[in-house]
Amino acid sequence: MSTREIAAPPASAPSVTAPRRRQRVLSRPGAILTSLIMIPLAVLVGLPFYYLVVNTLKTQAETTASPLALPSTFNLDNYIEVFTEVPVAQAFVNTLYVTVASILLMLLVGSMAAFSVIMRTSRLMVVLLVIAFLVPGQVTLIPLYRLLSDARLVDTLEGLIILYSAGAVFCYFLIVGYMRTLPGEVIEAARIDGAGPWQIYWRIALPLIRPILVTVGVFQTMWVWNDFLLPVVFISSTEKQTLVLQTYKAVGEFSTDWPMFLTLSVIVLIPMVIFFIAMQRHIVRGLIAGSVKG
Repeated sequence: MSTREIAAPPASAPSVTAPRRRQRVLSRPGAILTSLIMIPLAVLVGLPFYYLVVNTLKTQAETTASPLALPSTFNLDNYIEVFTEVPVAQAFVNTLYVTVASILLMLLVGSMAAFSVIMRTSRLMVVLLVIAFLVPGQVTLIPLYRLLSDARLVDTLEGLIILYSAGAVFCYFLIVGYMRTLPGEVIEAARIDGAGPWQIYWRIALPLIRPILVTVGVFQTMWVWNDFLLPVVFISSTEKQTLVLQTYKAVGEFSTDWPMFLTLSVIVLIPMVIFFIAMQRHIVRGLIAGSVKG
């Protein structure tokens, strides 16, 4: 064995410095101050979730007596009762159908509107979209109800999908800013090659704006899934109710079955929590990609 090999530093030496660097970073005053602020805020935000989950494992008497205490026994009777007495499966299918169809329609209309504005720079369309975005949705409930009633779409899931498609205006404002960062040379080259507007939109624009489409889709999915106003106004049949409406039915006029109400709330939240965690990376990527390109 040569002296050069003996004098060589051990292979694990660089890995020792990495924890030391992390310790120095964590010991900085800024990091300590951030931790002191964020930890109480995280506890404050997590307290409602703790309250929600813990009380689904209690009886009505335990929930009323000590809502923040841990359950005396691990009890899943509330979940069994909910799945036995409440049509959760049908409500889940209804909510999933309305959400998926609405999101696809919103993304299609919003991206097409953004593409038309980029291609033609129509000021009139921009003004109309701004006005539509500024009008509160609650103001239009009565006219919308009359229109859907004339079209026989009240108390139908298709009517809900049409109403939610108005969210395409919000999609437009996020997509058009991202679409302005697209290289104009690519679109111009496609025009020279003889591609029409639809081919440019479908084969060039849509693949390039996929990050922002995913981001907007996540935001709108959370809105449609958790929305209460439109279903409670336009849906009356039990077999067509969404999960949020099933949760609302647990609230009585004079009394409330709190364990059932909270259990249904957890069932409504679980798919969205999983969905948001799975899509979190795509949300961040879509929000920062436009600014990086710009």
